Amino acid sequence: MQYSIGVEYALHCLVYLIDIPSKSTIGIKELSTFQGISETYLSKIFGKLTKAGIVSSVPGVKGGYRLAKPPAEISFWDVVEAVEGSSPIFQCKNIKDNSYLCRDEEVAACTRATPCIINLTMRDAEESMRKHLHNKSLLWLNEELDRTLKPKTRQDTRDFFALSNNE
Repeated sequence: MQYSIGVEYALHCLVYLIDIPSKSTIGIKELSTFQGISETYLSKIFGKLTKAGIVSSVPGVKGGYRLAKPPAEISFWDVVEAVEGSSPIFQCKNIKDNSYLCRDEEVAACTRATPCIINLTMRDAEESMRKHLHNKSLLWLNEELDRTLKPKTRQDTRDFFALSNNE
């Protein structure tokens, strides 16, 4: 299992939106320039984030994106689900029904009535991961970045978007 790089780009970009003034926005051009990726690719990601209610878009020349709700209310899982979709990671195909033993109708009926231990284990693991990611918010991420990165690095990032926002 592997999340697409779109999840990483989304989380980085969302952190940049935290520090902008409440009525301001940041455009895709500025975000894509800062990340070094194509505007088209980032636009697709932001379309998904908009649809999920994580960001709101403002049209027009001075338009762009801003967070649609407070950073404390946006979890990592919200972002993963917006970018990757809501389908379970593990897709049980009931291959146990193909077993040699299941050719006997009596055994097959018993097997179908018994939950698959593999499926249950995989779903349980996914639920643990989902809970963990639900407990990590954009606010938490922003605070961790403030704690772990050099203040100049954080300020340079904020300055880049403040200058972009004033042009």
